[in-house]
Amino acid sequence: MIDIAQMSPSRLLVLSFAALILVGTILLATPMAVQDGQPDWLTALFTATSATCITGLVVVDTATHWTTFGHIVIMVLIQIGGLGVMAFATFFAFLFGWKIRLRQRLVLQQAVNYSTIGGVVKIFRYLLSITFLIEAIAALVLTLRWIPLYGFPKAVWFGVFHSISAFNNAGFDLFGNFRSLMAFTTDVTVNLTFSTLFIAGGLGFIVLYELFHYRQERALSLHAKVVLITTAVLIFGGTAIIFVTEYHHALQSLPLGSKLLAAYFQTASARTAGFVTVDLHSFFLSSQMLMIMLMFVGGSPGSTAGGIKTSTFALLWIAILSRLRGKRYNEIFERRIPSNDMFMALTIVVMYVMTFIIMSFLFILTHQQDFLPVIFEVVSALGTVGLSLGLTPSHTSLEQLLIIITMFLGRVGPLTLGFALAYNRSQPLIRYPEGKIMIG
Repeated sequence: MIDIAQMSPSRLLVLSFAALILVGTILLATPMAVQDGQPDWLTALFTATSATCITGLVVVDTATHWTTFGHIVIMVLIQIGGLGVMAFATFFAFLFGWKIRLRQRLVLQQAVNYSTIGGVVKIFRYLLSITFLIEAIAALVLTLRWIPLYGFPKAVWFGVFHSISAFNNAGFDLFGNFRSLMAFTTDVTVNLTFSTLFIAGGLGFIVLYELFHYRQERALSLHAKVVLITTAVLIFGGTAIIFVTEYHHALQSLPLGSKLLAAYFQTASARTAGFVTVDLHSFFLSSQMLMIMLMFVGGSPGSTAGGIKTSTFALLWIAILSRLRGKRYNEIFERRIPSNDMFMALTIVVMYVMTFIIMSFLFILTHQQDFLPVIFEVVSALGTVGLSLGLTPSHTSLEQLLIIITMFLGRVGPLTLGFALAYNRSQPLIRYPEGKIMIG
């Protein structure tokens, strides 16, 4: 018997995602969720995991395989999975006036990676409101853009579905034939609306909260500064590289402005969103490798994005530069970074790398001739991105299970899962003498 009251926040988070996937699988495995009325449990499990973990990898065409009921289930899984199960539990607590207890506050704190428990409920209340507001505004913009193309009812439905999918960095679309947004490569409204949504969703709820309150505070925390600068460097740097590299290749048929727009969109999307406006098969290997690196870094802590996170990536570079400059402490913006934060960043990177190596090795056992597409697929699943070089629809049952595990690990985080599985042991009172190990 599982005692939820005594469960650690890490275990509760992992269990809540697993429970949501189970519910989603059951709903998608019903005949009314599938167009031909012949559901497949593995396909339902894969899709439910991908939607809950806001990844976007699919083994069947979302638009044609699932019914409207199936699409609604996928959309709800994306929304709950993106914000977190506990966030929605808190939403209903607000709605019905229930009291938010200490354990719920601890789980909320872990869900958004907030530094303290104080004020976390207030922040969550605000973030739920701003999330629904952003999605509603984007849905309206997309609806107005698509009414001439699809008519009013379909435009409204497409606007709502894709607004939720984009803000939560899910990558699911209803356009069919696995083509994502390739029909809108030169459409400025669609490109900017989608990219604004998944960049905002990938910044992290705490950073969004600070940005929306900047007028009152007139200051940003160190965390927000690091996240915003790192995000900007990754997006602008990646855009410049893809623009120059693919100018006379994958982007050659586009006008100058559209080349820049496509390079920007694919860079921003590769970090976590999973939408495409250009066929990734047409990219040079160098551009595909760049996208793998962007997927590995991902978004920011406490967001709808995956990856090792921008702040972790930044902390590694801060540590490297500090060592090269001979500094005793790791410093940025006249602030010293605690050693514990540096160790945590290093632990996250090592665990992600080890997870990536293990899952890639297991996957390559069945794809001996497709090294880069396999690496691309595994990083995409681990970073909960959803981009693919065409392998996903052809996965065997074993490969689907491997990707399901990888997506789940990427969403909850290898470190969180490690904490959840670890035994709660008290720290020993003995302090051992130091030992020296040669490094380098």
